[in-house]
Amino acid sequence: MRPVWNGIAVDLGASSGRVLWGKYDGNQLTLEEIHRFENEPVWVKNTLYWDILRIYHEIKQGIRKANLTVIKTGQVISSIGIDSWAVDFGLLDESGQLLGNPVHYRDQRNEGMMEKVFALVPKEEIFRKSGIQFMPFNTIYQLTALINAKDPQFEQASTLLMLPDLLHYFMTGQKLTEFTNATSTQLLDPNLGGWSEDLIGRSGIPRHLFTSIIQPGTIIGDLLPALKDELGFSHLSPKVIAVATHDTGSAIAAVPSSSASFAYISCGTWSLLGTELKKPVLSDRALELNFTNEGGVEGTFRLLKNIMGLWLLQETKREWERHGRKLTWSEMTEMTTQSQPFAMFIDPDDARFMAPGDMPGRIRDYCKETGQQIPQSDGEILRCVTESLSLKYRWALERLEELTERSMEVVHMVGGGIQNELLCQWTAEACCRPVISGPIEASGLGNIIVQLITAGEVSSIAQARELIAASFPMKTYKPQEPDQWQAAFERFEKLL
Repeated sequence: MRPVWNGIAVDLGASSGRVLWGKYDGNQLTLEEIHRFENEPVWVKNTLYWDILRIYHEIKQGIRKANLTVIKTGQVISSIGIDSWAVDFGLLDESGQLLGNPVHYRDQRNEGMMEKVFALVPKEEIFRKSGIQFMPFNTIYQLTALINAKDPQFEQASTLLMLPDLLHYFMTGQKLTEFTNATSTQLLDPNLGGWSEDLIGRSGIPRHLFTSIIQPGTIIGDLLPALKDELGFSHLSPKVIAVATHDTGSAIAAVPSSSASFAYISCGTWSLLGTELKKPVLSDRALELNFTNEGGVEGTFRLLKNIMGLWLLQETKREWERHGRKLTWSEMTEMTTQSQPFAMFIDPDDARFMAPGDMPGRIRDYCKETGQQIPQSDGEILRCVTESLSLKYRWALERLEELTERSMEVVHMVGGGIQNELLCQWTAEACCRPVISGPIEASGLGNIIVQLITAGEVSSIAQARELIAASFPMKTYKPQEPDQWQAAFERFEKLL
């Protein structure tokens, strides 16, 4: 009987974190949540921070729990991988000390920074040399904000590490930057596979901040001795492996498609709609449509469109809770279905929806300014958001097909957002094609399968995807009302 392989996936989202135990017996892969914690940013004097030390503490608690669980089975943990959201970073001084809490990508410091960079490097050149879409929170603009403010921490900084790499450093002492997250900085040249010396230099960013780049599947090292003891690893230390540290990169690695050409929606706080390619698409049309080419596993690129996603519903729910109204997700779904269909729409990616705050009020303002019916009830707000997300998915899907000159017959939806079955069904309706949902824990599974490949337990991402398809349930949604949704899409497209 073959020994069971055990690994830990630390999967950090913008609203919560999870420590997951992956187990593979040679036939089936299982994934069990060991520890979950809230990940809430903290406002301090008009700046929005990530509480990175609390996040690290919770990760350690989860690893300790997982280790105790595995020990009871008479087995050992082979490796640990971390994935998280992209673009945010920590700064270290010359002695390796963290200079301050990383700032949240939704912080107001990024306002106006894109224009300052464009004055140094034309927008078209930035896209040609990075392949990354223009978002105000990309790392290049966050760094420009620090330069513009003459931030004293920035002036003391010796090393920049993306958040998963910062956590790797806490655990191993190694300062390295993993490829998939590095692409999100908009400072990596996809044609060269390394940092763009030209973009870094012309943007005025100090070159010494950037470390060597490593690919997914690289073994970073062992846990530091004191940490190994703290977490209860009495003998062998698990290896810390650089997985696809950008959580979307991990999620797409876990899409259980047998086709080389497929469309996906990684559905969470953000919705990422795209496909997997061998080379980036750097055309004028890709620039015009603001698509992005993010790094993937096994030398691939993820041509995709960032869409605001479930943030709109999450922040709406939080706003109601701030006023003493607590609703469950099931109650919100029922309110959505009971409201009038196709009454009003929003562009989910309108800039006003980016920051935390009164999301219902902003939705009403948008509808008023665009000459539409103004939603009055909570159900109308929720229906407006859910329908608009579904229709924006179709808009992005059609542009994706145009850029790739491929027809995407099926859409795979993965991630926690697929628990919203109404959104899955309406996505099938809006896109006029079947939607296959699953797995829910896509980023955690993608994290685990890169560890499995590194360990030699499976041979490739293709084999790993077959394993996921055989190990986890999927559900197919088919369009039922194509004519009604076609008419709605035509109205939505005119609004855009």
